[in-house]
Amino acid sequence: MTSHLAPKHFNLADIWECAAAVVPHREALVVVAGPNGRRLTYGELEARANRLAHALVERGVGPGDHVGCYLRNGSEYVEAFLAAFKIRAVPINVNYRYVADELAYLFDDADLVAVVHHAEFADRVAEVAPGLPLLRTYLSVADGTPGVDEALAAVGAEDYEAVLAASSPAGGFPERSGDDHYVLYTGGTTGMPKGVVWRQEDAFFACIGGGDPTRYEGTVDRPEELLDRVQDTDTPFTFLPVAPLMHAAAQWTSMSWLYAGGRVILMPGSLDPDAIWRAVGDEGVNLLVVVGDAVARPLLDAWEAGGGADTYDTSSLMAIGSGGAPLTPALRRRLAATFPHCVINDGFGSSETGAQGARQGLSADDPDDGPPRFNPLDDNTLVLDDDLRPVEPGSGVTGRVALRGHIPLGYHKDPEKTAQTFVEAGGHRWVVTGDMARVEADGTIVLLGRGSVCINTGGEKVYPEEVEAVLKAHEDVYDAVVVGVDDERWGQTVAAVVQPAPGATPTSEALVEHCKAHLAGYKVPRAVTLVDEVVRSPVGKADYRWAKVAAGGGAG
Repeated sequence: MTSHLAPKHFNLADIWECAAAVVPHREALVVVAGPNGRRLTYGELEARANRLAHALVERGVGPGDHVGCYLRNGSEYVEAFLAAFKIRAVPINVNYRYVADELAYLFDDADLVAVVHHAEFADRVAEVAPGLPLLRTYLSVADGTPGVDEALAAVGAEDYEAVLAASSPAGGFPERSGDDHYVLYTGGTTGMPKGVVWRQEDAFFACIGGGDPTRYEGTVDRPEELLDRVQDTDTPFTFLPVAPLMHAAAQWTSMSWLYAGGRVILMPGSLDPDAIWRAVGDEGVNLLVVVGDAVARPLLDAWEAGGGADTYDTSSLMAIGSGGAPLTPALRRRLAATFPHCVINDGFGSSETGAQGARQGLSADDPDDGPPRFNPLDDNTLVLDDDLRPVEPGSGVTGRVALRGHIPLGYHKDPEKTAQTFVEAGGHRWVVTGDMARVEADGTIVLLGRGSVCINTGGEKVYPEEVEAVLKAHEDVYDAVVVGVDDERWGQTVAAVVQPAPGATPTSEALVEHCKAHLAGYKVPRAVTLVDEVVRSPVGKADYRWAKVAAGGGAG
C-alpha cells in the first residue's frame, strides 16, 4: 500500500478516508428498498460525506459542535457521522422513538447546533425547536411523508439532497486528532439520557475493534498498520445489522466493517423478518447481528413459517451475533440447531465500556436457563468488589463489572455521575458499571443482573424512575413503583404498581394513555396494577421485590 494513504492518527475520519482511498470502487453500503434505497461505493460514500461536511462548515458548524442524527437507518446516517468527524464536530445519536418531551431534553442536553432528520419527524422537530436557541441548522431527508411542508418551513429546514448537490465532493479538511470526541447517548440512572464522551482513539479500540472486526487478528499498534487491514479481496465480508444505527451495537459493528473494507447492508424500515432473510440471500450476507431474543425469536419464527432453507438462501451466512441484549441459552441452542454452519456469538458491552467480551458456540455445561455469561476480551475487563479490588476467580464473590485502559472521559455535562462511574483504584482509572457478576474458576464472567433496577426490554434500557415520575405527575396517582417482569420475547416488559390518590379512581387504561403522551412506546407500562398502598422501606425507598410480586412478575 502507498504510505501517503495511511491515517496520521487513530481518528475516525482519518481511518475512514484510508479505507475509501484503498478500495474506492468497491461497494460499501447498500440500503435495501425504501424511498431512499441506494448502493454506494466507497468513493461515492466518501464524496457524499465530503459534500455534507462542507455544507455544515458553510452553516457555521465547527470543531466540537454537536450535530444530531435524528434518522432511521439509511446512507444519510452514515454520511452524517462521517461528515461530522471530518470537520471535528461530534455526531449525536437520537432515538427516533422519543416523544416531544424526551426529544426536547436530549436536544438541549446535547447542545445541538444542527440536526439531520427524516421528514417524518418534522412535526416533532418543529414542536421542540422554539426552546432550543443553539439549534440553527435543519437538514431534512425527504422520505415521502405527506403534509410536512408547514413544519419544515417553520424551522427553515433545507432539503438534504439539494444541500449536498450544491456542495463540493472534494476533501481538504484541517488536520484531525485522536483526541477528537465521539459521543454516544444512552439512558442515565435518573431515567434521562446521558451522553458518554469518548476520545476517538479510545473509542476506536474499545468500541470499533481497533482494526480487527473479527477479534481474531489482534488490534493494530500504529495507524499506518490499518492500510494492510483493509480487505483487498474480490469478495469482501458482508454485514447486516438488524438494529437501528442509533444504537451502539449497530454503530460500532457497521463502522468496524467499513473501516476494514467490508460491505454493510442496511434495512431502513421496521423489523421485517421475511425481508431480512431475503436480503441475506440476495446480498450474500456473512454476518447477521441481532439484539437478543426480541429480534432473534421473530426471525427464527419467520424462518420456520416461511419454509426455511426451501425458501431462504443462507449459504453465505457464517455467523450470527447478538449485541445490546444477551440471548437466552434456549434461543442460542435453537439458533445453533437451525444454522449448524454458523458461529453463534453473544457479545457483551455497554456504551460506557465498548466491547468487553463474548460467548461463542455452545458447551455441554451451558444450562438451558440461568444468567448469561461471557469470556473477557482481555485482562482489562475485571469484576471488582465493594473495595474496588479484583474478585478472585472461583471465589463466588459478587462484584461489579469494570474496565480499565481505553475508557470514556465521562458523561457530557454531568460531573457528579462521572465521578460515581469513573474511579481511580489500584493505580488505574476504571469505569465501574452497574452490572453485578461473579467470576468462574476458568475466568468466565457470569452476569447476575443490574445493580440498579434498570429494565432491559428488547435491548432498550428503561429506568423505572423516569416512568414513575410520569405516573406520579398524574393527578389521580399518589405513588407508583415500576418494575420489569419476565417476558418470553422481550426479555422483560415494563409493569407499574400504582397507589391512587385519596378519593380517586383511575383506570389502568387511562394511566397507560397518560404515559404514552410523555414517553416512548417501549417505556410505557404493558400492565398497571392498582393497590391500596405502595410498600416502601422505612427511609422511603421503593421495595422493588414486593412490587414485582404485586405486578405478577414473581419474587424477582
